[in-house]
Amino acid sequence: MVAEHTGAGPAQAPERSSRDGAMTGPKTTATIWSPLTPGGRWGHRDPLWRTLMAIGAGLAQLFALPPYGLWWLGPLSAAMLLLAVGGTWARRAAWLGAVSGATLMVPLIKWQDVFGVDVWLLIAGAETIYFLPMAMGLAMVARLPYWPLWTAALWVAQEAVRARWPLGGFPWGKLAFAQPDTPFVGYAALGSSPLVTFAVALTGAMLVWTLLHAVNARGRTRVLLPTVGLATGAAIVLGGLVAPALGRPAPIESVTVGMVQGNVPNVGEMSILGERTQVLRNHADGVHELADAVRAGHYPEPDMVLLPENASDIDPFRDPMAAELIDEAAADVGVPLLWGMSRFNDDGTRYVQSVVWDPETGPGDVYRKRYLVPFGEYVPYRDFFTRFVSRLEQVGSDAVPGTEAGALDVADATLAVGICFDVAFDPPVREAVAAGGQILVIPTNNANYNFTGQSDQQLAITQLRAVEHGRPAVVVSTSGVSAVVEPDGTVTYRSPEAEPDIHVAELTAMEGPTLATRLGAAPEALLSGLGLAAVIASMVIARRAKT
Repeated sequence: MVAEHTGAGPAQAPERSSRDGAMTGPKTTATIWSPLTPGGRWGHRDPLWRTLMAIGAGLAQLFALPPYGLWWLGPLSAAMLLLAVGGTWARRAAWLGAVSGATLMVPLIKWQDVFGVDVWLLIAGAETIYFLPMAMGLAMVARLPYWPLWTAALWVAQEAVRARWPLGGFPWGKLAFAQPDTPFVGYAALGSSPLVTFAVALTGAMLVWTLLHAVNARGRTRVLLPTVGLATGAAIVLGGLVAPALGRPAPIESVTVGMVQGNVPNVGEMSILGERTQVLRNHADGVHELADAVRAGHYPEPDMVLLPENASDIDPFRDPMAAELIDEAAADVGVPLLWGMSRFNDDGTRYVQSVVWDPETGPGDVYRKRYLVPFGEYVPYRDFFTRFVSRLEQVGSDAVPGTEAGALDVADATLAVGICFDVAFDPPVREAVAAGGQILVIPTNNANYNFTGQSDQQLAITQLRAVEHGRPAVVVSTSGVSAVVEPDGTVTYRSPEAEPDIHVAELTAMEGPTLATRLGAAPEALLSGLGLAAVIASMVIARRAKT
């Protein structure tokens, strides 16, 4: 194994190329063994070991995420990818990044195959691409002083781009989303999901730092340096326990909410939208059942009742029958409803929205979903894609995104509403809380994905959002999982999947922003900028070394 310079500055200028195109450096009198050194090799079977390490990194991140929930594998995933690509030339690093990304993404989003195997693999392939430049960057910045910081920052940069482009982004599978109720999740209260990802990746990098110094240290430093590394990693983990206390929101009042999960026919099939009348009736019946249970004393009287996304795919503003069913349900329970429904426009498009429906005055305030599912709720470049995938014509009307924050006044509380896919992105819930939201509400329709793990993944993201903004959260789903989450991320109620369900929960409305709510995207921008600046610095140093 080629040696790595141990001084404060960068390694000395490279002198020769290894067989895989990586650059090797001259020997020095103060060197340590390191696979991160340019040209470093893991023996005669170096390509095999690196490939296995990349596969292990993808698998570790996969099993850290729900539904498996082995959260402690998150830091190990970051550590293994760093060991896989460290010391390699850019082309090999890109290949190893692709291996790791595909190992994660292909099984993680298999639930997308409800739209077709080709759609599933296309999205998984697109998500894998982001791991190529990140892996190349990891190999480059690992040659710099203080490399654990720069490698962790590159994870944030990768996830930041992936959450925005193309088609609005697809942030599923973030390192942060594997930490819904662990010490790491506390960092969400300071810097949202990017700071959680940074803490997880930094812990993984410190594990690598500790390993290298445990192997190379001599004398007293043989114990001292690894101890410092382990202590630093432990401090990062424990810091997440303290983070939520900084700027914690204040409790203001108790709010009792009812939840209705009406269930749908033919769960797990893409044809559920064809049973629109039955879905509407199921949820109306659920409200009547809840009203009966309250009158019988089985539940306390709620201040409001929450219903899921697509609780009605029939537009009650155009269909008198649908409006009558909702009116009757609201009158029976006697409190405002938050009802998820489609609202069709004259041009054939529609909004996916949640409407406050008062038992006396009828429909009122509306929140319209801002982040829509490509190929599910709309078909991008419809004329092009339907030419090759005719079944996409089943998406008969394209939904259009809303633009306003989801702060809705219901009864005496203000709800911060984000519909389904919204919750995976940082801005919608953050802006709803900043606009006065006191309780997070996530109406969702996961009927296509029952028993695939997708509902568990979405619930984990909601748990992170609860900690991020210091508020209780309610997930209400057509067919599960519906859940109640405390501000510390703890799940206190969880419904069964693919069954009707009603529940009433008492929540504490919270007032005031967390630091994460105040700072918005600033931590993400700062950390991403640090990672990209480190890549540029590594390129400049390498270029100067050649001249």
